[in-house]
Amino acid sequence: MISGYDIANAFLLVYAGLFPIVNPIGGAPIFLGLTRHCTDEERKALALGVTLNSFFLLLGSLLIGSYVLEFFGITLPIVRVAGGLIVAATGWSLLQSRDDMTDDRTTHEPKIPTDAFYPLTMPITVGPGSIAVAITIGSQRPRAPLSDVAILGAAAIAGVVAIAATIYICYRFAEGTVGALGESGTNVLVRLSAFILFCIGIEIIWNGYSALAHIAGQ
Repeated sequence: MISGYDIANAFLLVYAGLFPIVNPIGGAPIFLGLTRHCTDEERKALALGVTLNSFFLLLGSLLIGSYVLEFFGITLPIVRVAGGLIVAATGWSLLQSRDDMTDDRTTHEPKIPTDAFYPLTMPITVGPGSIAVAITIGSQRPRAPLSDVAILGAAAIAGVVAIAATIYICYRFAEGTVGALGESGTNVLVRLSAFILFCIGIEIIWNGYSALAHIAGQ
């Protein structure tokens, strides 16, 4: 018999497991940096698009991710290495972007991201680490009656919904949150966040390589 504790545990397992890796609070400055020249309406639409994309990506990884990887013969370490390369490349690109954000408006039309999926959703918001965690959690299906599994599954999906809501709040109000820092302070924060993103990419690559090396050594 499923208890309230089991339901709460399933919810927290998903939310607490994904939140530190998705890290919507840390991703907000990156989102702001990439949408710096967007209007408020465009940024709002992109935030909603990223939220929906992140929800379905995490939900798909949770429910069928392990089956998809098994079908194509892809291992999680390979996903980490490939995704880590994209994350590191995105962080490096932001580090190399111009400091002068305001003059760009008058000299030429800045490139505004119109696609909410790449790179705003993947790999910046939902990267290989988040996908790997979601797949791992989804593969731990309890052996219980179908009705109990459905209840626990609903609690896990509620955890994904909560993560998506957190992403939307952090991204939608990123400009107001970081706006108090001013333009110079925001530039510094974006650069620091980009460097951290680059380091995260290298860490993901290293973890994937270490796992592959361990498998090869067996």
